[in-house]
Amino acid sequence: MHERLNSFFEYLAAIDQFFWTYIGFAILFSSGIYLTIKTRGFQFKVLISFRSCIQDLLKGPSKCSSRGIHPIRLYFASVSGMVGLGNIVGIITAIMIGGPGSLFWLWVGTFPSMLVKYSEIYLGIRYRIPNDQGGYDGGPMFYLRKAFKGKTVPLIASTLLCVYGVEVFQFDVVADVLAKTFHINEFLVIALLLGGVLFTVLGGIRRLSQICTLLMPIFIVMYVGMCAYIIVQCASKLPAMLSMVFQSAFSGHAAVGGFAGSTAVLAAQQGISRSVYSGDIGIGYDSIIQAETRAILPQQQARLGIFSLLTDAFICTLSMCVVLVTDIWKIPMAPDQYVAQGLAMYFKHADIFMAIFIFIAGFTTIVAYLSVGLKSAYFLKGNLGKAMYLAYAVVAYVFFAFFEQEKALLVMSISAGMLIVFNIAGIMRLLKFIKFQ
Repeated sequence: MHERLNSFFEYLAAIDQFFWTYIGFAILFSSGIYLTIKTRGFQFKVLISFRSCIQDLLKGPSKCSSRGIHPIRLYFASVSGMVGLGNIVGIITAIMIGGPGSLFWLWVGTFPSMLVKYSEIYLGIRYRIPNDQGGYDGGPMFYLRKAFKGKTVPLIASTLLCVYGVEVFQFDVVADVLAKTFHINEFLVIALLLGGVLFTVLGGIRRLSQICTLLMPIFIVMYVGMCAYIIVQCASKLPAMLSMVFQSAFSGHAAVGGFAGSTAVLAAQQGISRSVYSGDIGIGYDSIIQAETRAILPQQQARLGIFSLLTDAFICTLSMCVVLVTDIWKIPMAPDQYVAQGLAMYFKHADIFMAIFIFIAGFTTIVAYLSVGLKSAYFLKGNLGKAMYLAYAVVAYVFFAFFEQEKALLVMSISAGMLIVFNIAGIMRLLKFIKFQ
């Protein structure tokens, strides 16, 4: 049985590498570049007008309704799904496999992809429908129905979102770190973590937004502060580190220490795929969350998606810089240990701080994803679908909690790749209905 599972995961790994090397990169990069050219760099106009975007979102009684959730709370709910262990653990696997050059490709994929995220959020709000909880239901399942004139594609996308919504990778990492750091029985940790996740998710997107608005600012301020301190302390090493990043982005990097070496293609594949996973670009997650907004005009909330993605890429960059500038990336260890070791070089009790960081970042992401999965399950089978989905989620969390972290991440990466194909196609079909303003 164990050998069959290993063979299955090896097969998935081959598919994943092929997709992100030859298909995923081309789809995301070409669509992002096309939208950037077509809109004359709309994302950069939004980024330099942050204050006016927020004022436009919040001012004016005609631009918000009583139904739905406050736009700023949804921003933190959105960030909670993106800024998580993908920024601390998942993104480090890009360096482990692709080398330092993956940091360059992270940004190559991020800026053009901002318009992909804007577009999916815009469409999610444009085609949303009111629900009986005082909010809205929106997302890929609704705009794909419009794009493809039928039920088949929306049903496939909803099923994939159900798989993607059970964030087995982050659940695995959080349970493992808490059990090891505080010397608690792993079964007890899994049970308590499951209880907290289910309590939050059953309260809907509203409860999710309340919890994330409380936890995410704490995490971002503390984590950014600690990483920035280390980078400033290692400022003399930054020129050499940046030179290494650019060189390995185009020529690969030779084997050194515990690093096996990589090619430029592998660096690009890892940087792009991990930025997509971390930022949920083109996947549809953010579209479902942001569709709950009180804002009436889709472009008002969609612009926040650009800032969410910038926040996500910034946190990823800090994590990668800490690992690179301290040179610990050359030492073989588990993915969840690299940033912790980097922080431990400058802060006492870094293991405890890191466990808290991982819990906050992981927990908010897990509940955000599962909330999206529940909405997708409801779209498929109503309340019965939600009940069946929760049962599946519990089984999946427990099952993958005893697997290697890379295997759990592989499941997320495969489902993300399939979602991107459908979502990008839907966005391009509905492009004439999107206003970039």
